[in-house]
Amino acid sequence: MRIEYDPERDLLYIYFLDVEAKAAETVTIKPGVHVDFDREGKLIGIEIIDASEIMGKKIEFKLPEMSGVSEKGSSLNI
Repeated sequence: MRIEYDPERDLLYIYFLDVEAKAAETVTIKPGVHVDFDREGKLIGIEIIDASEIMGKKIEFKLPEMSGVSEKGSSLNI
């Protein structure tokens, strides 16, 4: 799983498959929340537009410190 957040656009994307996977279908769950599926119907990811508004709070990531790794960037691999 990988989570990316763009604070300038307030866009949150949660990847469940490889980030290179192509969406064959996108389903709108509610305005601003979209779910992407591949050709086999596997969940690729969830996109949340205006994430802080939809989630009702400021989006923040607290990442564990890792030796020898820069904390720059706005993605989290789980």
